[in-house]
Amino acid sequence: MNGIEIGDEVPDFSLPASTGRNISLSQYRGRKVLLYFYPKNMTSACTQEACDFRDAHDRIAAQGAVVLGISADNLASHAKFALKNGLPFPLLSDEEHSVSEMFGVWQLKKLYGKEFMGIVRSTFLIDEQGKLAAAWRKIRVKGHVETALSEITK
Repeated sequence: MNGIEIGDEVPDFSLPASTGRNISLSQYRGRKVLLYFYPKNMTSACTQEACDFRDAHDRIAAQGAVVLGISADNLASHAKFALKNGLPFPLLSDEEHSVSEMFGVWQLKKLYGKEFMGIVRSTFLIDEQGKLAAAWRKIRVKGHVETALSEITK
């Protein structure tokens, strides 16, 4: 299942965030939203991705866009991860993986011969009207944030 497709209106959702409040997608109507899903806090690739978004944050914000990170980690883990890496954007906790399933990124994964359900690293650009403008699924971290940034500036 691919979830939401390009051009679809993205349904509103609300999740608890590392800021201590719930964040709803509808709060950002009128702005572009870079919504990135990642497997787990404190792992090397996820840390690199978060730091790449952190380092590009000013350029993303200059385009009138916001960054939201989502994983199935709990809020305590998010708070520790955000603090350790100086993340200037909220991390949302999708412990029930309802939003991950909505976007089609909660999938069967294989690692070291074991199968398990988890988040497949993906990023989505939602436009000012709340429609899905771009999707990058099963991404590699290296160079991804620059690719997403170039899409925002179009």
